[in-house]
Amino acid sequence: QVQLVESGGGLVQAGGSLRLSCAASGSFFSINVMGWYRQAPGKQRELVATITDGGSTNYADSVKGRFTISRDNAKNTVYLLMNSLKPEDTAVYYCTTKAVVTMLTIKDYWGQGTQVTVSS
Repeated sequence: QVQLVESGGGLVQAGGSLRLSCAASGSFFSINVMGWYRQAPGKQRELVATITDGGSTNYADSVKGRFTISRDNAKNTVYLLMNSLKPEDTAVYYCTTKAVVTMLTIKDYWGQGTQVTVSS
């Protein structure tokens, strides 16, 4: 079982920056992939960025060059540094992970979400 707790959301002016954090806790063997999704009102949830346990990253085209995902394996924490924020980045941001919770079981987990609002 894995619990994910996000923090760092808030209100920021266009062009500003925010740093989101997501800490994983519980009982698991390992966390293979951690990432961030976002969902704006009336829109589908979309992938923002992912990072593997080996440090390989993947970004949505809309955030490449502006957002940076990183992780601290010792703290079981993933971060999302968001620079040059745009109003279109406004959404609820969700932390997610694929975790090996037993020798034979891999499950997806989601955090509660944190609101990011970018004003023009």
